[in-house]
Amino acid sequence: MGNAAIKISPENSADTGFEGWGTSLCWWANRIGYSDTLSQKAAELFFGEDGLRLNIRRYNIGGGDDPRHDHIRRTDSAVPGWLKITENGYAYDYHADSNQLNVMRRAVKAAGDNAIVEVFSNSPPYFMTVSGCSSGGADPNADNLRKDCYDSFAEYLAHVTKYIQENLGIKVTSVSPMNEPNTGYWREFSDKQEGCHFDIGGSQSKIIEKTYDALVKFGVEGVIVAASDETSTGLQILSWRAYSERAKNCLGRINTHTYDATMIEELGRLSREEGFKLWMSEVDGSGVAGTNAGEMGSALWFGGKIISDINALMPSAWVMWQVIDNHISSCGYNGRRDTGMVNLMGGFWGIAVADHDREEIILTQKYYGMGQFTRYISPGSVIIRCGEDSLAAYNKEKNSLTAVVLNLSEEDEAVEFDVSGFRIAGKAVKAYRTSGSMDSGEHWAELDEIPMGDGGFSAVLKANSITTFVASGVVIE
Repeated sequence: MGNAAIKISPENSADTGFEGWGTSLCWWANRIGYSDTLSQKAAELFFGEDGLRLNIRRYNIGGGDDPRHDHIRRTDSAVPGWLKITENGYAYDYHADSNQLNVMRRAVKAAGDNAIVEVFSNSPPYFMTVSGCSSGGADPNADNLRKDCYDSFAEYLAHVTKYIQENLGIKVTSVSPMNEPNTGYWREFSDKQEGCHFDIGGSQSKIIEKTYDALVKFGVEGVIVAASDETSTGLQILSWRAYSERAKNCLGRINTHTYDATMIEELGRLSREEGFKLWMSEVDGSGVAGTNAGEMGSALWFGGKIISDINALMPSAWVMWQVIDNHISSCGYNGRRDTGMVNLMGGFWGIAVADHDREEIILTQKYYGMGQFTRYISPGSVIIRCGEDSLAAYNKEKNSLTAVVLNLSEEDEAVEFDVSGFRIAGKAVKAYRTSGSMDSGEHWAELDEIPMGDGGFSAVLKANSITTFVASGVVIE
């Protein structure tokens, strides 16, 4: 068993406070929201005090799709649009997206005072697109929002945002009008509704400016515009540099995804140099990590992704794609078959599975692995960059220091924590751990307190585990 050293220094603190953790509601909330039982269980498990304590949710304003189409095969992905074609033109249907709204109301209530809501768009309404399809364009590398619909689409986003705020009483923080726009992924007649191409430069700048103007026109106060939610950090840098000066002035935040982490540290530096707020607004994957880790493989991979993203970007929030990506149902949904249970011993998207037959949410070690971060690093903390497999945060209000550490080895490992840059009044460190399997493993297990020595403490990390250490009575000198 080797000895590792982790130095946690206030000199490596982020410049801004941490706003929190979250998930998009797209598409899982659209799938489970018909059931009050599943919706309430999800709210408590993902956003509640006894669950993950996520405080950020990204609500998807759907584009709907041409009712004559029959190509969206995912049972969760056919997100209804709010705007419908009628005999007299267009009309809003405020009940069309009742499933997703059912989950959002409960999630906001469960999160309490720290709740943050961002609304975002995967696609404009199908009748505003060039292809007439909300899955993308005939040419996926060409803009799919019709040139004469920029104002209409921006006003659609503003109208829905205002309704959510004023009629549903849910405060919205931001609007993101694009999702992974500078890619060639989004082709018409695909099996999901996920994106719309906007060229960097003129097209992206135009929709940013139009969205800002529409929010002002509709009197939607206190809501910022975010962009561009590019799939990679490298593309996000290109998009930022190509925005018009007015578009930059209209933006309140940059959102990036980290599926491709090319130039990730450069984006983090750019945000600090240019002074813009930055969210890591979407990522997930089916990776595994650890050594003969079994069910912990997915949790360790996900924990490593959280750590590498935050250490490189130092964003003010970290938001995963969707907490539920797989569904179990004997009868399917809308004539489509669900994907079924995940392989717990392998990698999988999402952190839980919805069982519609039993109205239960099946948890995984990946869920508990995420909670090792989200339950103990709270909004208002300041992130501190430290080691490759560790992440720390300081909460001035609570005078507490938190460190989350992975052990990817199949052997226990000893570690020495150096916190000599802080003044420590507390005498003990609390520890919580996730390891093993769902049936017989640890799930946020509270361990014996660890004595605090002069300038640090020692601990043993269990094989293939994620451990969180919380020291109280900590003051920055």
